[in-house]
Amino acid sequence: MSVTRVFDILPQLLEKYNKADALAAKENGKWVKYSTQQFYDNAHNLAYGLLDFGITREDKIAIIANNRPEWNFTDYGIQMSGAVSVPIYPTISEPDLNFILNDAKVKYIFVSNTDLYNKVKAVAANAPSVKDIYTFDKVAGAKHWTELLELGKSKPKKSEVESIKASIKADDLLTILYTSGTTGNPKGVMLSHHNLISNSLASQNLCPFQSHWKALSFLPLNHVYERMLTTLYMYLGISIYYAESLETIGDNLKEVKPEVFSTVPRLLEKVYDKIVAKGADLTGIKKKLFFWALDLGLAYELNGANGWWYEMQLKLANKLIFSKWREALGGNIFAVVSGGAALQPRLARVFNSAQITVLEGYGLTETSPVIAVNNFLPNGIKFGTVGPVIDGVTVKIAEDGEILVKGPNVMLGYYNRPDATAEVIDSEGWFHTGDIGMFEENRFLKITDRKKEIFKTSGGKYIAPVMIENKLKESPFIEQAMVIGENQKYASALIVPAFAFLKEYCQRKNIPFTSNEELIKNEQIKARIIREVEKVNEHLAQYEKIKNPQFLAREWSIDKGEMTPKLSLKRKVIMAANKDLVDKIYAE
Repeated sequence: MSVTRVFDILPQLLEKYNKADALAAKENGKWVKYSTQQFYDNAHNLAYGLLDFGITREDKIAIIANNRPEWNFTDYGIQMSGAVSVPIYPTISEPDLNFILNDAKVKYIFVSNTDLYNKVKAVAANAPSVKDIYTFDKVAGAKHWTELLELGKSKPKKSEVESIKASIKADDLLTILYTSGTTGNPKGVMLSHHNLISNSLASQNLCPFQSHWKALSFLPLNHVYERMLTTLYMYLGISIYYAESLETIGDNLKEVKPEVFSTVPRLLEKVYDKIVAKGADLTGIKKKLFFWALDLGLAYELNGANGWWYEMQLKLANKLIFSKWREALGGNIFAVVSGGAALQPRLARVFNSAQITVLEGYGLTETSPVIAVNNFLPNGIKFGTVGPVIDGVTVKIAEDGEILVKGPNVMLGYYNRPDATAEVIDSEGWFHTGDIGMFEENRFLKITDRKKEIFKTSGGKYIAPVMIENKLKESPFIEQAMVIGENQKYASALIVPAFAFLKEYCQRKNIPFTSNEELIKNEQIKARIIREVEKVNEHLAQYEKIKNPQFLAREWSIDKGEMTPKLSLKRKVIMAANKDLVDKIYAE
């Protein structure tokens, strides 16, 4: 059965992998499983219901919800009705939501819970195109998604749906994903069926996936990263279990025992920090063994490059220490896919040494998303890189170092923005990523910075802040960092200390910890963090060295408008909010 459009996956899933747990989620404390047949029926009935409402080709329907099976039922129902899905982050700000609903002229909205319903209802009052809002949870005064399902069951429009499906081509618009940039209104990335399918098919052999596997899903489904992987899992018959929340991932991993999950580096860092903190609480020989194993892991090289004696020790470390790490992830983990930001090489080393294969990849919403990824093919992994470029995609490095991409994964363009599309896709079809990179060994792509974030000091020297920030964040003492210094005499940084780690550190060192505000004034703590900064400075050019860093008492967040949903820093916002600190840095 040929799969050229995303909805082609459903009949294949039913024919080849008819499972009792195609999708699963926790409802009232219990795992509720949905069979392939239920998935197939729900999606079709939703399509019938939407058509009865008068939905026509390329009408826009928004989904604003946490990850759950209903998300997929709705997504596939929208596709088969000929409409276009507009998935939106549940954490979206009201001004951005207002812009998207009006820009896309959204007709119907599906939301998950009471809080989202109230938020969306208030904003939708200023969006004339919106006809109704449906909820996945039961919400007083709101229409429930099952009403649409029952309507579809009572008025099946099978021949109409089949006719619509037959008319949809692989290159037709599937979805619009609004990316919230660090400045201006969100831009709607238009992706076709072919964009998502080509990316899924190019990724299917990069890991020895098996149809009996289970995947745990917790990254937002409205982001193309998890959306593409979901498409891939369904194509390969892998069951998808949805974590209850980011806070319950640890428990859910132990319950589900998945073979694969995708994550962002920040979550892996937190897992690692938690493991190390537990190791620090051990005593005597247990503590010595833990840190012996940890040091071994941090020195890990692939393919036995450290020699037979190291490998013998690592085997023992895996039996005594790392086996417990694997158990904490459910005991069956075969692969962890990491994307969205740079993964610290030390984390890649230590997890891979513990037989938890972490595959770092790279891509953008505009490239559906994967451009390159480390993989299980021979010589497929190189630490500190995002791996080889996937099949069918071509990458070249421009004269100024920018990564340019061409292939079936490149978007159709930005919705309603031909001007913005022309800025990033040139006349030869190359998509300009805005990232600076290089190839190692002529095949492993390495990202070194964001083009627009590189700045020049008053001395005329260019500084790539992201690379320095990632090095700073390798320290357990530093949670977040933003390198500054545009048109200034030297580079400096605003640093958010890792307060959870510092709390435990203060206990060990008998340093009073009353509040974050008091801690960043503590000379002993400031001196300790500056030592970490100096360690990074040792490896930087003279003009890149961080001088006179200043500390902040709270983390930057999406809610406060300081970060995008992808956790990129909104540098101008942070600079404006901390003007006094910045002035202090350069007044001294």
